[in-house]
Amino acid sequence: MPKKLRKTLGDVFAPSTVALRALIDTQSKDTIRKWCLNFATEKVLPIYEKHCPNDNRLRYALVAAMEVAEGTVKLAAVKSIIREAQTVAQGLDKNPVTQAAARAVSCGAAIVQTSTQSLGLYFYAAAAIAYDKVGLEATDDVYDEIAEEVCLEFTAALRAIAVEDEPNPAKLKWNC
Repeated sequence: MPKKLRKTLGDVFAPSTVALRALIDTQSKDTIRKWCLNFATEKVLPIYEKHCPNDNRLRYALVAAMEVAEGTVKLAAVKSIIREAQTVAQGLDKNPVTQAAARAVSCGAAIVQTSTQSLGLYFYAAAAIAYDKVGLEATDDVYDEIAEEVCLEFTAALRAIAVEDEPNPAKLKWNC
């Protein structure tokens, strides 16, 4: 029988995740949006597009979300594009790599609506990256190690653009 894979990787209570969440809490919504959109575009979208090269829905959603983040488009004008991205993963249950990537990218796009999607992006991205990197038959220890690496990389990406002593940090309500 094939191994039952987790839809997400990472641990909300791991010290690295707690530190990530604490860093997120110090940043503005604009910084969080830029960070998540860049990470989804650079690290996760290529995994999805490798497996689904003719499907541009997730790329369009990220572009639309970036336009919202930059203030060139109102959210109402692109809400349906972002909502469509959130449904892409539903038809991909036979390919856990692609499904996790689609979920991660849709969290990245949805960041313009809800900043707490940043953790969803991390958890799904960790799964997509791990399953793409080592396949679907690795041990939980291997997957957990990759999830930790992704968390550290995700955190480093935020640190690289973080505003020290941000005067307007986002007020986030974490449900975890």
